[in-house]
Amino acid sequence: MSLLELFCHVHDFCRDFQPRWQADLLAQRVQQRQRERSLSLSEIMTILILFHQSHYRDFKAFYTQHVLVHLRSEFHGLVSYTRFVEFIPSVLIPLCAYLRYCRGTCTGTSFVDSTDLTVCHNRRIAQHKVFQGLAERGKTSTGWFFGFKVHFVFNDRGELLDCTLTAGNVDDRKPVPQLVKRLFGKLMGDKGYISRKLQDELRETFQVQLITKLKRNMKNQLMPLGDRLLLRKRAIVETIIDQLKNISQIEHTRHRSLANFLVNLLCGLIAYCHQPKKPSLHLDDLPALPA
Repeated sequence: MSLLELFCHVHDFCRDFQPRWQADLLAQRVQQRQRERSLSLSEIMTILILFHQSHYRDFKAFYTQHVLVHLRSEFHGLVSYTRFVEFIPSVLIPLCAYLRYCRGTCTGTSFVDSTDLTVCHNRRIAQHKVFQGLAERGKTSTGWFFGFKVHFVFNDRGELLDCTLTAGNVDDRKPVPQLVKRLFGKLMGDKGYISRKLQDELRETFQVQLITKLKRNMKNQLMPLGDRLLLRKRAIVETIIDQLKNISQIEHTRHRSLANFLVNLLCGLIAYCHQPKKPSLHLDDLPALPA
């Protein structure tokens, strides 16, 4: 997505969202009226999302070396880097709403998984202060970490359907009922989601069928061929998470505030949602799978 297309998409959203949001803040007396900034809400959001679509690994370098140098004609009210950083926490709520606006639609075949977001090296856990009381120790298949977990649901086209953030020690199965409220059909998960109680809850409450592989010590069960083939395609989730971490840059250990951490995560997810070519199974081009 080009800069112009991105800005138009963000601006159209902000045009409807911002007046209602500000009216709610004034009605609840959460915020008083503020003077207009040189950069609009849509411009601030666009710059933050654009960073995650660029090749820069550091936002300060992106803003000072690219935005201030090459994008002055597109953003006429640019401010210094220090002043722009002060704007970042104010766009947290609009970014949350905009991410929901950018989500894909359920196709009947969904994949659930989680990934760790490490906030510091394990040797510096005792010294870490930024996320004290929020981040926790967790364990993945690759070892221990300190930080958070992001739980995702994607469809077979690689589109993000929903996500939630938890501490690093939260069981992967706990957020699933919250993630499937908009889903229908089949939900594919790895062995970490095995739970008879969870399967029954999803089937009875949400009409969603949770399908997982079996552990070695479990009795073999008959499974439709179509479900077996879909479970083999769960690698699409690993591809998506790899892109989120290495291209959209949702993870780094240089955060100095909770608000900026959340803004970085949201902008990375939004940048992925705007990615024109996503990992896809192309199930629409295949004949119907056997039941």
